[in-house]
Amino acid sequence: MRVVLDGSAWEEFPARQTVDDRVVRIDSFPVGDDTVLITRGENDHFALLVVPPDAAPDAARAAMARAVRADNVTQAEQILIDTGSTPRT
Repeated sequence: MRVVLDGSAWEEFPARQTVDDRVVRIDSFPVGDDTVLITRGENDHFALLVVPPDAAPDAARAAMARAVRADNVTQAEQILIDTGSTPRT
């Protein structure tokens, strides 16, 4: 299994993580939005929306509900903006 994230969005991250006796590789790639990509074999690819931990609960729920819609084609960053899930300043 492999996890790919935008390295510029993280201060640091491990190159590998062991989960249930399996090694998961963690790589950096300029994804360019608020997603983490997970691959499991050649044909299993998943994009996970990362909701900021300080987002309001209702906004976070709305963002997640929109992200999982089968007809969703909106970029992760826009979902966070539209639902008010962007980090609070």
